Formats: sequence, C-alpha cells, structure tokens
Amino acid sequence: MNNLNTSDLPAIQYTIWSADLHGHRFHVKLRIENPLPSGQILQMPAWIPGSYLIRDFSKQIETIEAFALENPNEALSLERIDNDQWRLPKVAGPVEILTTVYAFDSSVRAAYLDTERAFINPSSLCLAVKGQESFPCALILIPSKEASASHWTVQTGLRPAKVDSQGYGFYLAKNYDDLLDHPIAMGEFQMAHWKSNGVSHSMAIQGCIHEVDLERLAIDLQAICTCTINLFEPKAKVAPFQNYLFLVNAVLAGYGGLEHRNSTALLCRRDQIPQINTPLDETAYREFLGLCSHEYFHAWLVKRIQPKAFQPYQLDRRNHTHLLWLFEGFTSYYDDLQLLRSKRIDLKTYLKLVANNWNGILRGPGRLKQSLADSSFDAWTKYYQADENTPNAVVSYYGKGALLALGLDLKIRAFTKNHQSLDDVMRTIWQRHGVTLEGIDEDGLDAIILEVLGGEFTKTWNEFKSRYIFGVEDIPIQKWLPDSIAVKPKSQSKLEKIKLQLGLRHSDTNGWLKVTHVLDGGAAQLAGLAAGDLLASINGERITHARWDKVLSSLISEQVIQICFYRDDLEHECMTVLEDEQIPTQYTLTPAE
Repeated sequence: MNNLNTSDLPAIQYTIWSADLHGHRFHVKLRIENPLPSGQILQMPAWIPGSYLIRDFSKQIETIEAFALENPNEALSLERIDNDQWRLPKVAGPVEILTTVYAFDSSVRAAYLDTERAFINPSSLCLAVKGQESFPCALILIPSKEASASHWTVQTGLRPAKVDSQGYGFYLAKNYDDLLDHPIAMGEFQMAHWKSNGVSHSMAIQGCIHEVDLERLAIDLQAICTCTINLFEPKAKVAPFQNYLFLVNAVLAGYGGLEHRNSTALLCRRDQIPQINTPLDETAYREFLGLCSHEYFHAWLVKRIQPKAFQPYQLDRRNHTHLLWLFEGFTSYYDDLQLLRSKRIDLKTYLKLVANNWNGILRGPGRLKQSLADSSFDAWTKYYQADENTPNAVVSYYGKGALLALGLDLKIRAFTKNHQSLDDVMRTIWQRHGVTLEGIDEDGLDAIILEVLGGEFTKTWNEFKSRYIFGVEDIPIQKWLPDSIAVKPKSQSKLEKIKLQLGLRHSDTNGWLKVTHVLDGGAAQLAGLAAGDLLASINGERITHARWDKVLSSLISEQVIQICFYRDDLEHECMTVLEDEQIPTQYTLTPAE
C-alpha cells in the first residue's frame, strides 16, 4: 500500500489498521488537507443510525494526537470542547489526527477486534470533520502484521478504488454519511452468492465451525430478495443498489441486525445457519431468514424512505420521531410475510408467527398505557433502556407496529373488496419518498393513504389513527380477518395458565430463581414480589430452575399460595391467589377448513 498515489485521494482520508489484536485496539489516522483556518472541530458520533440509543462512542478513544504535516515531529495542542468534540489550533496546511480506539463490542453497532476477526462500523472509529461532512472522503484499510491475520480478507459494501486481492487498500465514500453507512468485516469467511433480478448479492459468514450449506442459503435468500424487489418495483423489478452484502457473525448466543444502504450486519447463533452433515433446527433457521428479510426490507424503508426528522441525522443528539411504528413495525410485518410469499414457509407457519406476536402484545400491560406514537418518540429512553418495569409501561413499536400493519392491510382489502392492499401504499410511499429521498413529515402518511384510497377512506383512517396509533386500544384483528382464517381462543395447559396468572419473569442466578419482571395485575405483584427477589419456596416446596414447572403444576387456581423469598438477604413470606381474571386473552390462527 506504500505505492498508493495520495493525489488520487479526497481531501479527507481515514486510514485504519489493527494496532493490537490481543488488546483489541485499532489505530485510526485522519488526514485533513484543508482544516478550517479558524480552528477545525472534530467530533465522534454519539449513536449509530438504526439503533436509537446514545452510545457515546468517544468513550472508547484511548489516545488522540494531532500533527501539522509541515512539522510532523511536533504535536498540535487539542482543545477539549466536551466529551466527543476537540478543536485544533489555527493552522495552515494539512494536518493528521491519530487515535487509538478500543474495540471489543461483539454487537452489530460498534467495532470489534481480536485474533479471529475484525468488525468496523466507521461511526465508532472515524471522527467527523465538522463543516466538511458533505465532502468526499477515502477509507484506507491496512492489513495487520500479525501472522494470525495473514489470511484475512475484507468484506464491505463500500466502493473500492484500489484494493489488493484480499480487499485491503483504499475505498471511496461520497461524504461522511456515506462512509458511516458501510460496515466492514475482516477475517475468514464462507461466501454465498446469488443474483436477484440481475443484482449481485452475497452473504459473508464468520464463526461457523462446520461447512455451511451455501447452496441452500443462496436459494432461500434469492427467493426472499427477489420477492422484496418485486414488491416495491413490480413493473421495473429493479433494486435501488448495484450490489448487496449480508455480513453474518455466527456465535454461541446472540441475535440482531442493523440495516445499511447496500448491506446489513447480522448477529445470529451458529445453530441457526444450515451446515453440511449437521442437524438443523428448522424453526431457528426460519428465524434467521426472518432476520435477513427484515434488514433487507430496510434498504427501502429506513435507508431511503426516511422520516424527515432524520434528514440529516444529527449524530450528537437524540433524533425524535413518532413514526418508528411505521419504519420498524411495518418492516416487522413484511419480514415474515415475504417468507410466505417467497414460499420459504407455508400459511400455517405464517399464521403461527402472527399469533405468537399478537399474543405477546396482549400479555404486556404496557400496551394499555403507551401509544405507538409515544413508543416511537420515547424509544431512546424507554425501549432501548429497558428496566424491570418496561413490560408494564412500554409497548413495542416493532411488535404492535407489525400488528398495526396487518390491521391496516385487512382494512384496506375490505374497503376495496381486495382490489388494493397495503402493498399499494408501500409502493406509493416508495415513489414519493424513496425514489426522491424526500423525507416523510410526521403526518405525511395521511396524504399517501388518501392518494391511494381516496377521500372515502378518510373517516376509517382517522379513526384507525386515533384508536391504535395515538390511542392505546387493542387492535381487534379477530374482527377483521377474512373467513379463510380461523380465529380461536388459545387452549392452554394448566401450567401455561398458572404462569400467566402469576405474571412473573425470572432468570437462573447461581442456583436461585431471580425475579426480573413483575407484571401489573398478576398474582406475583399482588403478593408483593419485586424485581431482584430470590425465590426460595412455594407452599413449602424448594424452588430451583429445574423444579419450577413441577412446583407450579401442583398449584390450584383460586387457592391461597404461600411464597418464601429473599430480598437483600432478608427472608420474607407472602401470600397470594391465582385467579382466572389474571389470564390475558390469547388466540390461535389457522387456515379455515
């Protein structure tokens, strides 16, 4: 890489190399050809788009130094403005800023480095050059000198300009926002490739012990991706990107994803990936395909169709919108629907997934207190900073948002006698706000709905919004489903009923059952139990994780039960009653016979 012609590079250049695999440290060199003469300000993002929580990435910066290239042996003084901003002194000519950044976050949201792999979200490594964020920039990746990393290759959706056979070299970004939207993985990969409507797609997988069934993955993902492209562009059948990359890190335990313009970073369990000559849990694999479907859908809804509140992203503060129920909830509706449409699952399986989500919402007391609009707005402090009271105070804009999308789809189909559906709304949103990149106002969906369905739908839509988006009413899916879908109360075993009546969630902690959540109105709350309590016995019988189901199965509804527990190492006893009114309504959905 020493032969690179730096004159070909933009005026802002980031060079990243693995400084210490064992200590999990990257070095990042930022070169600024034309710093602002008044004193250039540098800033580290506080959060990463798609994950609505202030993460303060600057806390991982261990050292930071600046040098004027005219005198590289003498460090420039850096003025600390606040926890994530620095100001250079007045200086003429190019400068370089060298940072050492600790990277040991195994999620999809930050950066990670060890002897097995490297993962980079530039938002957690690359300082912004304030006032010059709109300028083109380059990212130069330098290979590690460690022998354990000698066979590593680079996988990223960032545009290569001059790279070697392993992918090291320099890449170009249109601006700082473009740079941040391209995660980078380095290591050894198993690769799957396919084309959907002529567009090249790849999946790069790390962490699997056995040989991955790449053929099965390619077949399934090709069907899902093609289905999604066709949803938004049924005539042209074109994608809004030239290629797409799934970056997958398979681990013992973990799950999640983060969307980007032409790629996604995914975290999953190893047993969710199909591997040659290895038993596969089909349910777990279906969950992984649903994750892929969800993040891929975001390439349209979130990465191009955006709330106006996100244009541009303000990465030093919370960016509030009431619309996450649309962006995350509707995506959650379509992720499983696309599995059905692409024939990856059958109708019976799909309806079970819908019912599971619906029942989960009905079990949460928070749904009666927080609206979807407020859930979206408060995501930064309530949803992403969950605590022991979250189920009692919060409703998920993912889960209830998906149910809302289903409800709206059913209302549209009934209103138009199945001539139109939510698909038509999504396509219109895409044309008005995705193709144009014009952000949606907080009430911008109103115009789209009425454009697609006409003024006659106004009363229905206003009532729908008032009750289920800005209100806290349960969405009555059971009233809107067609006769082809059978809706029945869910039959539950005695044990299932007792658990619902108890209204308690727990974890196994050093052999004790530790209470993590106590739900409003349940027998556990009426007894006075609280998060952090250690359960000792029920009706004199010792409780352990292994004996939990057995002890609960011995209980009888409407009879008093006695619970012994420890709080702050002090023994307590309480009494409560399991009552039928404590059981929330639950449903099953099946194809009608």
